[in-house]
Amino acid sequence: MNNIDYQKIFLEITAELEGIDDVGEVASYIPELGKVNPSKLGIHLMTVDKTGYSLGDSNEKFSIQSIAKVLSLTLALKIMGKDMWCRVGVEPSGSAFNSLVQLENEKGIPRNPFINAGAIVVCDILVSCLQNPKVELLDFIRKTSGIDTVKYCPEVADSEKKTGYRNYALTYFMKSFGNIHNDVDVVLDLYFHLCSIEMTCKELTQTFLFLAYAGVNPITNVRVISPERSKRINSVMQMCGFYDEAGEFAFKTGLPGKSGVGGGIIAVHPGQFCIAVWSPKLNVNGNSYKGMKVLEALTSKTQSSIF
Repeated sequence: MNNIDYQKIFLEITAELEGIDDVGEVASYIPELGKVNPSKLGIHLMTVDKTGYSLGDSNEKFSIQSIAKVLSLTLALKIMGKDMWCRVGVEPSGSAFNSLVQLENEKGIPRNPFINAGAIVVCDILVSCLQNPKVELLDFIRKTSGIDTVKYCPEVADSEKKTGYRNYALTYFMKSFGNIHNDVDVVLDLYFHLCSIEMTCKELTQTFLFLAYAGVNPITNVRVISPERSKRINSVMQMCGFYDEAGEFAFKTGLPGKSGVGGGIIAVHPGQFCIAVWSPKLNVNGNSYKGMKVLEALTSKTQSSIF
């Protein structure tokens, strides 16, 4: 491992950020997310040799939202393998995360598993393959992370359901093309609960460290997924993890990663570390405004882009 003083770098970055206006907006279209204190900032980095570095609100739980889509994809890949790619693609969308437009042109096959439509298809796969999808998905995440206290937030799941008209439209539209096999309400119940999962920055890094270590979580020594599929997941995160800002993130930061509208971002440097940042104010693309700045500064200062 390198001998970078990440703690010192975190302090440098946050000092620099004090001079930048946090111009984003909290995701108030999901009412429960609109209640979050917008000034929060947490950072946690964990290396593959299990050394951790923290700053700010890194031990406060928040709604990880779309970051959890990486975990549902991981479980679906374990169950179905490459056959699942017949139902969801691996290309960047170039459109908003809840867009209906591409589904019309591409006959109900979502571009990738991280836009809403793609993650809903992944949930449909899990509903088909698991006897008790919500319980078994949560058990998988707990085993992956080694954290038994990870759970869904019923208030957030309910808030998502009450405002999820676009997600219902996406799901029924895909069902009309034959790409949703189960009852729409059952599939979306799993999807809304998936997005409601709460973790801290520290818990996120521990959960996702398997993607920095060829599919094995070095904290638990559990093989989560094969090295080949770990590589595939990282590549999809690199290309598709930030919706229509994925290219910008790759250009400026150069790490595979995934954002969520709760203000969290997870990023992975294979072979080295996993980092989570949380700052609730979002930019126009639905990604954490400060979180993006933190990660860009980190890879610039440490020269730790994968490119």
